[in-house]
Amino acid sequence: MWTDSQIPIRRITHGPKHHWFGYYDKLQVDPSGRYALAMEVNFEGRSPGPDDEIRVGMVDLNDGDHWIELGRSLAWCWQQGCMLQWIPGSKRTAVWNDREGGRFVSRLLDVLSGQERTLPLAVYTLSPDGRTALSTDFRRLNDVRPGYGYAGCTDPFAENPAPRESGIWSMDLETGEHRLLLSLAQIRELPLPRSVAPSRNPLKGALRPVAERLGLRGPRPDLLFRRAKHWFNHILFAPDGGRFVFLNRWRFPGTTGFLTRMLTANLDGGDIRVVDDYGLTSHFIWRDPQTLLAWSGHPSYGNAFYLYPDMNTEVFPEPVGLGVMTSNGHCTYLPGGRWILNDTYPLAEERMQQLYAYDTLSERRVELGAFHNPPAYCGEWRCDLHPRATPDGRRVLIDSAHEGLGRQIYLIEIGGAPAAAGVPAQ
Repeated sequence: MWTDSQIPIRRITHGPKHHWFGYYDKLQVDPSGRYALAMEVNFEGRSPGPDDEIRVGMVDLNDGDHWIELGRSLAWCWQQGCMLQWIPGSKRTAVWNDREGGRFVSRLLDVLSGQERTLPLAVYTLSPDGRTALSTDFRRLNDVRPGYGYAGCTDPFAENPAPRESGIWSMDLETGEHRLLLSLAQIRELPLPRSVAPSRNPLKGALRPVAERLGLRGPRPDLLFRRAKHWFNHILFAPDGGRFVFLNRWRFPGTTGFLTRMLTANLDGGDIRVVDDYGLTSHFIWRDPQTLLAWSGHPSYGNAFYLYPDMNTEVFPEPVGLGVMTSNGHCTYLPGGRWILNDTYPLAEERMQQLYAYDTLSERRVELGAFHNPPAYCGEWRCDLHPRATPDGRRVLIDSAHEGLGRQIYLIEIGGAPAAAGVPAQ
C-alpha cells in the first residue's frame, strides 16, 4: 500500500566532501538494485575549472552504504555531472565522461574486473540496447550554458551561429566508430518555428528591439534566426531505441535568454520531426515510443505538462495534471507507466523543493517529501532533486542540500504500489 504518511529516507553519502548524481534520465542504480553510482567533489559554489577533478564511485546499498571508488574525471558540470550511468542491460559496466589529450572522451569500466576502455567521444545518452551513444558538443554547451558543458576545451566555432561541424554524433560503444548525424547548420534551415515566424509568433513584437539593435528594418525574423547562436541539448533515446528526441536552442544577438524547439529523428538522422516549436520546451521524458511528456507553453492551457505525439502536427497536445502538476520539474515514469515521478524548483521564500508522484489514472498527487534548498544553491551550481527511481520502482534517489551538509544523495523508500501497472492507489 502506498500512502501519504511519513516515508523512510536515508542519506547514502557522507561529508565532509560533497556527492551527487546529476540528471534524472540516467540509470543510477544497477539492475540488482545494490549499487548506486555517484560523484564526489571537495568544493561547491563556483564553476568548475579545467583542473578541478572529481571522483567517480558507487555506493553499496547492501553494505552500510560503503563507497567504492571507480575512477576520476576532468569533464563534468554541476547539473549533469560527467554523465555517469550504467550501460542499459549491463550488470557490471558503467560509463562516464573525461578529458584526455585536449578532447572529451568517455570511459567504460567493468566494475567487477576493473577492465577499462576509452572511447573517442563523450556520451550524452545511451540506447536501450546498450550498443550506441549519442553525443553533442560539450565545448559549445559550456560556452552558451555554463552548468551543462565542460571546462578545459575551447569551442573553435564559438563565433559561428550554426556551424556545420557541430551537432549530434552517433558512436558505437563497442568499436568507438562515430559519425555526425545532425549539424546545427542543418537544423537552422528548417522552417521558422512559431516563436519566430511572424504569422505564428505568440511573442509578436518581442523581436523588434533585437532587430533594431542589429540595424534591421522591421523585425526580419528570418535574418534574426540565422544570426542567432544555436546549440543542441537534452538528447534522449525513445524506449524502443528507434528514434531520439533533442532540443534545438538559440539566443538572439544582444539578449541573455533563449528559445527552444523540441525535435525527434531516426537513428540515421533522417525523418526529422518538429514536435513542439512554441519556444518554451523544458524538461521532458518519453512515455512510450510514440509519445513525449514535456513541460512547455502552449496557447491551449499556457505553461503546463503536455503529452506530445511524435509527429509533425498541428493537433493540440494533451495536458497532464492540470491544477495538480503546476510547476516545471524533472519528470519520469515509474515502471508500468501509470505514475509520474516529479519534483519542483525551490518554491516561495521558504525555498522548499517538492517531491511527488502523480497517478495518471486517479489524477491524484502523492507527496513524497519537501526539502529545503539553501539560498546559496542557485544559478549554475544549484542543487536540484533530479529524482531517479531504482529499476523496480520501489525506491527513489535524490540530490539534496537540505541538511546543511552540502549536496548529498538520499534514498527514499516509496513501497510497492508504483512498481507494477494496475495496482490501485490506497
